[in-house]
Amino acid sequence: MSLVRVHNFSISLDGFGVGEGQRKEEPFGHAGTRLLDWAIGTKTFVEMGFHDEQEGSVGIDEAFASRWNTGIGAEVMGRNKFAPKPGPWPDEQWRGWWGDNPPFHTPVVVLTHHPRPPLELEGGTSFHFVDAEPEAALARARELAGDLDVRIGGGTTTIREFLQADLIDEMHIAVVPILLGRGERLWDGLEGLEQRFHVEAVTSPSGVVHLTFSRRR
Repeated sequence: MSLVRVHNFSISLDGFGVGEGQRKEEPFGHAGTRLLDWAIGTKTFVEMGFHDEQEGSVGIDEAFASRWNTGIGAEVMGRNKFAPKPGPWPDEQWRGWWGDNPPFHTPVVVLTHHPRPPLELEGGTSFHFVDAEPEAALARARELAGDLDVRIGGGTTTIREFLQADLIDEMHIAVVPILLGRGERLWDGLEGLEQRFHVEAVTSPSGVVHLTFSRRR
């Protein structure tokens, strides 16, 4: 069976995956881009359009960042990763943060309590809006992915819920050397997670610690 993977998800030293006060003007709340700065300058993220420079950096951070789309057939993301606020859709004009050609180039399952018709965009990206628990959402993503793997793209709540449901096989977490103090914490309610996974750590010159979790067989 295909694998369920997490890639390039960043948290602070105190475990927060997003800051407090998310809104359209500040998608990551008071954290700003600080959780993503390590990735934004890599060659992979430059090619994805997240940076204006023509050439991105290479090295340990790039080695991890570049794995995000290899063998992926679909993604699952939470409502807050797609849209600036929860609740009923004011209209169906919002097409995500990424413009008409998002970087995914695969189907994306968006978890929401307010389903709406699928949204087809350029480059092979399509958004499918479902009201479902993790198991059902994963089943739908696997239908869309064919024989390829499914990426759990975030945000923090979505990854935590999939971990709580024991549905993730491989996970890459980037621990960024900042303290946020408030926001949404990834690890709450996940005591003993290390008993389910082999955990390895690689330190980058940027100060980021890359944690990889592989399910114990």
